[in-house]
Amino acid sequence: MRTVAVVGASLAGLSAARSLRKRGYDGRLVVIGDEPHRPYDRPPLSKEFLAGGMGEADLALETDDEDLQAEWLFGARATGLDRQTRTVRLADGRSVRADGIVIATGAAARALPGTDGLAGVHTLRTLDDARALRDELALGGRLVVIGGGFIGAEVASTAHGMGLDVTVVEAAPTPLAGPLGETMGSVVSALHADHGVRLLCGVGVKGLSGETRVDAVLLEDGRTLPADLVVVGVGARPCVDWLEGSGVALENGVKCGADGRTSLAGVVAVGDCANWYDPVAGIHRRVEHWTGARERPDAAVAALLSGGAAEPGLPKPPYFWSDQYGVTIQFVGHSAGADSVTVEEGSPDDRSFLAVYRRAGHPVAVLGMNQLRLFTRWRKQLAAATTFPAMSAL
Repeated sequence: MRTVAVVGASLAGLSAARSLRKRGYDGRLVVIGDEPHRPYDRPPLSKEFLAGGMGEADLALETDDEDLQAEWLFGARATGLDRQTRTVRLADGRSVRADGIVIATGAAARALPGTDGLAGVHTLRTLDDARALRDELALGGRLVVIGGGFIGAEVASTAHGMGLDVTVVEAAPTPLAGPLGETMGSVVSALHADHGVRLLCGVGVKGLSGETRVDAVLLEDGRTLPADLVVVGVGARPCVDWLEGSGVALENGVKCGADGRTSLAGVVAVGDCANWYDPVAGIHRRVEHWTGARERPDAAVAALLSGGAAEPGLPKPPYFWSDQYGVTIQFVGHSAGADSVTVEEGSPDDRSFLAVYRRAGHPVAVLGMNQLRLFTRWRKQLAAATTFPAMSAL
């Protein structure tokens, strides 16, 4: 393998490049990124960076003395993959031929239909998104956040701390019910009301009003919410359109085995665009979390370099965290399929507790609010207690 191309220059792509060098690969390494920026950390974009407490230099993921001996192609969007020659085609007309390919093109924020060109409407996924939103938040006013997920909640928390009047609109009856379940989703989303942020649940958005700039959000129940600024946080879609017709199997992203291998030999996928097989649940899952983007690429790189002979090891339960209104929220595992959730420590009323999700009496997930030490112990226990059947291919 003389050339490896990593398509995607965010955390997952950088992690893959690091793993390649760490595992002894000394050939040509090309890292292709569609953004003009070097790899940067995304979690602070909705919090410290948005509030002005962190600068762009603080987001850097590379150390000052790090040199991966890679060719970096920034501002280069991948538009296609030729499976016969393993050539990645770029929007600027260039192409990169490689013996091995790591797909790490991530995901893009979903936009609200019909809002193109309307000033004051933002999504938050990239550094450029955060720059634009930060500048407008500094002006103050009325903010409506569409979507009560973690990104929307973090933006609402940050904007509230900056003095804006904030309303969160969530179409589902209970925010965060997907990742946390209805009971705990309700507890966590109550942080909005604790701090005077208006939360409207169970109502969809009909559209936005305004000639050139948004001035209101129109709800499906007939209500109108005046708005100087709108943030749309309604999820993300995997960036895999460029792989259509390539022979790479696509299903809610790039369909992969338990080690990140795709349907094409010599091609693996990592990060938010990768739909990995979960040998525990026996299904494919696309995990959009920072920890997965940092840890999983090593298994994919091992599979790539060994031709699939390397054992990927035991995957860790997915972990994510969120900071809202001064409260640290941590979660590990999968709540789906749990038949009970019990508070083991603290009280939800105090917004400081630890809850354990169980299925047939066995812990499958843990949620902590301001319980860092106890949560860490439970996270280790959950990882150690998880048993895995034999890894299977696609």
